[in-house]
Amino acid sequence: MRYCINCCIHLLPNDLHRQCFRCRGPNHNNQKCPVCKGENKIPLYADSKQMKLLAVLEVRTDPSESWNGFFCLRKGKLCSLIFGLLIMTLVMASYILTGAKHGLLLIPSPFHYGAFTSNPSLMDNESLSDMKDHYQPSKMNISYVKDYPSIKLIIDTITSKIEFVTRQRPDLEELRKQEPHMFSVIPNKFLPNSKNPCWYEEYRGNTTTDPYATNSYALYSKRFRTIFDYLRKVFWNHLYHYKDKHYRLRCLPHFYIIGQPKCGTTDLYDRLRLHPDVRFSAIKEPHWWTRKRFGIIRLRDGFHDRYPVEDYLDLFDLAAHQIQGVLQSEAAKERGKMNSIIIGEASASTMWDNNAWIFFYDNSTEGEPPFLIQDFIHAFQPNAKLIIMLRDPVERLYSDYLYFASANKSAEDFHEKVAESLQLFENCMLDYSLRACVYNNTLNNAMPVRLQVGLYVVYLLDWLTVFDKDQILVLRLEDHASNVKYTMHMVFQFLDLGPLSEKQEALITKSPASNTRRPEDRSLGPMLPTTKAILRDFYRPFNTKLAQVLFDDAFLWKRT
Repeated sequence: MRYCINCCIHLLPNDLHRQCFRCRGPNHNNQKCPVCKGENKIPLYADSKQMKLLAVLEVRTDPSESWNGFFCLRKGKLCSLIFGLLIMTLVMASYILTGAKHGLLLIPSPFHYGAFTSNPSLMDNESLSDMKDHYQPSKMNISYVKDYPSIKLIIDTITSKIEFVTRQRPDLEELRKQEPHMFSVIPNKFLPNSKNPCWYEEYRGNTTTDPYATNSYALYSKRFRTIFDYLRKVFWNHLYHYKDKHYRLRCLPHFYIIGQPKCGTTDLYDRLRLHPDVRFSAIKEPHWWTRKRFGIIRLRDGFHDRYPVEDYLDLFDLAAHQIQGVLQSEAAKERGKMNSIIIGEASASTMWDNNAWIFFYDNSTEGEPPFLIQDFIHAFQPNAKLIIMLRDPVERLYSDYLYFASANKSAEDFHEKVAESLQLFENCMLDYSLRACVYNNTLNNAMPVRLQVGLYVVYLLDWLTVFDKDQILVLRLEDHASNVKYTMHMVFQFLDLGPLSEKQEALITKSPASNTRRPEDRSLGPMLPTTKAILRDFYRPFNTKLAQVLFDDAFLWKRT
């Protein structure tokens, strides 16, 4: 029996299928077919008996008839498919051509309200020659220009919430309760014949004892082990013996370079250490006050054992040995000569990084930290001197991004991260005070770029609650880059350093700039003009307040 499935599907006995016009020729018409023009029911007859279609086990078709049916029934769908593929191809070609031209391939929407990425905060360094980069031309991207009105609304909301409120300074007893061990180690008085804060501490170990065996800086960092190996060799030669007891000279820094990252602190450090009366810690940036004393080695790795204050003091042993040599010299003993050597410390996180407070101090101040770094430094060293190097916060942020971003760096990517960070900052400002948001650990870790580091006046005002204004020297990187000799003279005068010979001064002032921008980062060019305009609007009220506090309109950064 041969079955026809192309049209009528009425199968008659003895394979007589004369009612199907399609079987007799190609000009089949459904309206003329006596079966097809009936209802849409499809009964199946085999041997004159009606059957269910699922009961048929095999249907054999004529190949030519099958192809004719395919083109007849599927022609519309096939045309639609081909047309859709053609449109898709044209769209993809247009996207690839325009995306490749502007470098936008695989970059998501620059401004959206979706999930935000997190930002691992790392260590802080700086670049001096970044100053020239923002004068390079930049290509305008229209899609990013469209962001400006939307982001401007966010900035306006933030600006409306800004209030510079003086913080409540904690008393000394409250500080003692928080850090009893620190107060038991550091005395409240220092040697009168030393310009640098130093004191003698009894050493109870013997000749076989390793004084640096438990020092966390030596244990956790291989690159510092060479320094500590040398200190072990000379340690006993620098002990002071008195009445069958051994004493070691301990020292704290006389001055601190407290900030900001990417603002020239490395260059200032490298020049200052060339002065014959200046010494620094064995490590340029110990980050002890802000991180290590809380057990933070790398922010992304969480907490480890806290570094005790003794580990921090060990970093000044090299300088202490030299100071001790001056104090024990014959001239000093006979004439009461004053030691003029001073020690500095240059952790660029000291000014701004109080992120760890929430994990160690009672949160009873509506999100604001009850204790800050400067409270403890002032408790031990009320006469300490502080140096701050700042730059245009807009350029600082871009330099910071180029230095710390690990992959897919571009002006467009920076724009997106700025937009996301502003949204997060706005969300915080809607519920909390400015100070609470600036010192908010969760917010600071969530923002893709470190917007908060450029809010200089917020930090400066908090430092001025405990230190006098004449104890803080604020410099601009722009001035330092254009006239190194002038800024270095300001620093020498601020630290009461002695005069230099022409040769010594030339060595300090004519040295090449330190920690300049990497060539691969320079090739990325400046930020987008729209991004710069957005950041100018964001930082403007903070710069205005800073200029008022310092009585210097240069800190408005209008010409940069």
